[in-house]
Amino acid sequence: MKHRFYRKYCPPLPQKIIAFLLIFLTACSTPEKETVDNSKTKSIGVLLLNHGSRSERWRSNLLDLERNISKEILAIEGIDGIRTAFMEHAEPSIADALEAFDREQYQHIVIIPIFLTIGTHMFDDIPTIIGKKENPASLEKMKLENIERYVPKAITHLAPPLDFSDLMKKNVLRRTRAFSTEAQEEGLVLVGYGSTAFDEQWTTLFNNVGTHVCNETGITDHTIAWCGHIAHYSPDTTTAAVNRILQKKKRAIVIPLLVSNSEQFQGEIIGSGIAKINDHESRVLYKPDAILPDIYLEQWVIDVAREYAENIQAGTKS
Repeated sequence: MKHRFYRKYCPPLPQKIIAFLLIFLTACSTPEKETVDNSKTKSIGVLLLNHGSRSERWRSNLLDLERNISKEILAIEGIDGIRTAFMEHAEPSIADALEAFDREQYQHIVIIPIFLTIGTHMFDDIPTIIGKKENPASLEKMKLENIERYVPKAITHLAPPLDFSDLMKKNVLRRTRAFSTEAQEEGLVLVGYGSTAFDEQWTTLFNNVGTHVCNETGITDHTIAWCGHIAHYSPDTTTAAVNRILQKKKRAIVIPLLVSNSEQFQGEIIGSGIAKINDHESRVLYKPDAILPDIYLEQWVIDVAREYAENIQAGTKS
């Protein structure tokens, strides 16, 4: 199936990335032997899926996303329900949400991951949880972390992550402009979770976002810091990144490029890293916010859901 939202939201992809994604989509798409019975009324559920966090603030932002778009999602022909699920650290789980759709006899479930880009969760863990892959490492991780696997009776359709759109560029540009007063005297620091296995993809994404924001604002320097597992959840990488900017510029604008907000990441890790900077009160511009809430993300989810629903109604594959 050709997704129109690919053309609407993203520029052409390098051949290396296209080949990589073909492998990913082959692993996650519905097998060709499954057919759609057009004689039956389609019943499509939409599942908004994210990593999850022990932070109630993080969870609330994702549930607010569902509430903000529910009316428009349910107005799409063929879509009869929408839910939110968390991979770990919060409820409802992926298994709980899929089982609920099965109880209500949905025929199709469109899973829209609220993840920044390709990573181990997107490529291995989620497909394994929903029964699309049999990844031994993911199965072992699920066992250790008590993550339940559930293979739904409904046909599942796994959509791409957020980097298949330009919404992150728009989001970071908006948040940077809220701080910027003298672009030539400022540098930009983007802080994200990061990925050991997919470091190249993450670094490319963040550099693309940073370059776009610099081109639009007149800021001439940007850099990246990771705050997740790849950085051992340490504030030191944030400190180092901010210092790199402050060696050349009077002020650093720090933007957390995280889906939602938690006390751990925006506060204990990024905030603590900034607090180690000399004169950080006057030289570092930082707000402990996140990508959400964001109207562009909301519209992206609606567009993805509509695209999948139209193709399911037409009897094509995803």
